[in-house]
Amino acid sequence: MAAGLLRVLLFLGFSARGPAPAGAAKMKVVEEPNTFGVNNPFLPQASRLQAKRDPSPVSGPAHLFRLSGKCFSLVESTYKYEFCPFHNVTQHEQTFRWNAYSGVLGIWHEWEIANNTFTGMWMRDGDACRSRSRQSKVELACGKSNRLAHVSEPSTCVYALTFETPLVCHPHALLVYPTLPEALQRRWDQVEQDLADELITAQGHEKLLRTLFEDAGYFKAPEENEPTQLEGGPDSLGLETLENCRKAHKELSKEIKRLKGLLTQHGIPYVRPTETSSLEHLGHKTPRAKPPEQLRGDPGLRGSL
Repeated sequence: MAAGLLRVLLFLGFSARGPAPAGAAKMKVVEEPNTFGVNNPFLPQASRLQAKRDPSPVSGPAHLFRLSGKCFSLVESTYKYEFCPFHNVTQHEQTFRWNAYSGVLGIWHEWEIANNTFTGMWMRDGDACRSRSRQSKVELACGKSNRLAHVSEPSTCVYALTFETPLVCHPHALLVYPTLPEALQRRWDQVEQDLADELITAQGHEKLLRTLFEDAGYFKAPEENEPTQLEGGPDSLGLETLENCRKAHKELSKEIKRLKGLLTQHGIPYVRPTETSSLEHLGHKTPRAKPPEQLRGDPGLRGSL
């Protein structure tokens, strides 16, 4: 018993002559080397982080594929973050609390694309957070070495990471068009030509490009995404109120007028649709079948009229 008490006193910095002098060296806590990550085979089964699904296939610029299979860490405050390109993002609380948090902040899902440029990597389907899943957006920036440079949480359970790498320093390193196979490049060329010829709307152009990126494996199809867009996607065209209905009707009437002028200009005949009375619109006649759902949203190809 006395021997045990003596070891405790020595651990706390006491000696047989009293407390240790103020200038004495303090004990330094050294953290054992570790390899965090999802499904780490070197950890006990109970301690491993479990992923909800497998990551999406590696895609995008071929010169970034060499990052697959590697992981990069950053310690900020009391948290250690680890980014494994094309695999996952994890977080580990570096404290001695009994319930210190370790979890998955997202699994590789899809690219974010804007203006013919890969602007970010989305990691989704992380650990549960209230009624949704944690997710992370990783922005790629030019740097002298591969390193995870910054991590923040701009909104609850949505994380923003900056990964620096010399692989993206070239001005064309993140362009989308050169990464596509020739067949998809031709499709993109045709979409741009149709937009220039005013055969499709800007909304139809955006929709066709999204489909093209899905076919390339850069985007996931809508049914594969979470129903709630956490990053604040574009608002859907809702017609829940009379005000919205009137606004939509006005915009559609303006578009129809413009399309008629375009058809007349090119000498293309068209059949005038059958008029319906106001009583039909108010429901005083037998209801007709609902129009196709696509008519409530994107008008798509103008040439289909």
